[in-house]
Amino acid sequence: MFVSRSMTHQVIMVDPDTRIFDAQELMQANDIRHLPVVDKDEKLIGIVTDRDIRSALPYSYFKKSLDEAEMQKIVGLRVKDIMSSKPISISPTYTIQDALIMIQESKVGALPVVDEAGKVTGIISVRDLLRAFINVLGIGEPGTLLCILVEEKVGQLKKIVDAVTEENISFGSVLVARYWDENKRAVFTYL
Repeated sequence: MFVSRSMTHQVIMVDPDTRIFDAQELMQANDIRHLPVVDKDEKLIGIVTDRDIRSALPYSYFKKSLDEAEMQKIVGLRVKDIMSSKPISISPTYTIQDALIMIQESKVGALPVVDEAGKVTGIISVRDLLRAFINVLGIGEPGTLLCILVEEKVGQLKKIVDAVTEENISFGSVLVARYWDENKRAVFTYL
């Protein structure tokens, strides 16, 4: 499955001069945690997260014990002051497996999706990837997940498929995973 099929297409973006409080309000109003920062041509130049915004606010802000100068400094902060420039992005033609690995290795919660011209066409987040795998595995439908431990050798999956088919039960999905013991696999069938 490709990123273009699982990404969020309606991306809320901001320009670098957006006030951080406006960015924070956009995130809260739309229940999102990542805002791609784009130039006038919608080309990606950065990303700002809810964590970036929280980190930019001093502890005294939350205690409401700021003097006027400190408050003016905070009010003057713009997205460009706190964004991550040169963010990791992904192409819409990559697979969701690629996206999972990139998110895991880079320790981010979302990747802006950009076309070959660098223009933002979407965003794929951990939430989007979870939804895609729920769909791929078919576990959003009523059924039963069965774990079968088998020896790691050719023909084992066929035996399982034949046994389930013989009982006239339909498959939602099949997932094969490594098991703790050597020469074993865990076969998860969703029936």
